[in-house]
Amino acid sequence: MESIETDPPPAQLRQAQIPLPSTTSGVSSSENKADFTLVPIHIVTEPSQLPIEFLEPSPEKQLVVGFDCEGVDLCRNGRLCIMQLAFTDAIYLVDVIEGGVTVMEACKPALESNYVTKVIHDCKRDSEALYFQFGIKLNNVMDTQIAYSIIEEQEGKKRVTDDYISFVGLLADPRYCGMSYPEKEEVRVLLRQDPSFWTKRPLSDMMIQSATDDVRFLLYIYSKLMDKLTNLSLWRVLLRGALYCRCFCLSNNNFADWPPLPPIPDGLAGEDSVPQEEILSVLDVPPGKMGRVIGRRGASIMSIKQSCNAEIHMGGAKGPPDRVFIIGPVREVRMAEALLRGQMLDM
Repeated sequence: MESIETDPPPAQLRQAQIPLPSTTSGVSSSENKADFTLVPIHIVTEPSQLPIEFLEPSPEKQLVVGFDCEGVDLCRNGRLCIMQLAFTDAIYLVDVIEGGVTVMEACKPALESNYVTKVIHDCKRDSEALYFQFGIKLNNVMDTQIAYSIIEEQEGKKRVTDDYISFVGLLADPRYCGMSYPEKEEVRVLLRQDPSFWTKRPLSDMMIQSATDDVRFLLYIYSKLMDKLTNLSLWRVLLRGALYCRCFCLSNNNFADWPPLPPIPDGLAGEDSVPQEEILSVLDVPPGKMGRVIGRRGASIMSIKQSCNAEIHMGGAKGPPDRVFIIGPVREVRMAEALLRGQMLDM
């Protein structure tokens, strides 16, 4: 397994190596080696520093970009500090602290657009931060964590409860990238020692390298995932990604002002086995009942998760602490709701 090279170029000309999908035919993906190319890294504090085709999305120039966010306790109450965008010819690190509302307002059309596919690994908290801090409704995401899970199901592997692959794990998988990322743990250690790490200015070489590493492989991984996804699986990935974006973004109008969910493609709607629609359900937990829902050492919630084919997410320390979020096929979500309500009943 190769390791990520992190030797920084001179500060005045920051560059990164990004892998490009191999065009070699007749070679299995596990044997395919990526070709790397050097691209510039741009620190963005003003909208004019971003590509015009990103700022002004259009059906004629549809884009696919690698996407991630960094911040302090990233959620509704945290602080979004950097937003990373990976293109095939450049990486842009949007400095949210320096650029503020002006640069984020300029990015809003692209982040909400159907014409810009955002490739991200686990979008839930990033979406929450964008929504509550800048009023941005993240839309049209290809979530690599979701895609990995659905491909595993597509290939006949049994779903394991709460077995969500990490970005480091996805990078290491030779089917998708085959790269080790030990530097990620170094940054995690720094964040535990100094939670305000991402607020420091000017951006250090380590901050720039770490932010870049989190997105520079995403377009390559995207191409590998797309090679494996069937039309049905792709629709499931996009639908669940849209539900992930909404997951922690509670509103009083049941997401009526959000972009519509991806419809079932015409080619699938007429098949004998009609694809199952998936929904997001938010269950309020009365005061004092969350402990009963979770159970001793998580036994109750784990039992419920194993009893139905739905994802159940808790707000946890980042909140909201009094709600449970359920994503999956309608029938499975209703079953999960019933089991959760049963746990809340007074004995």
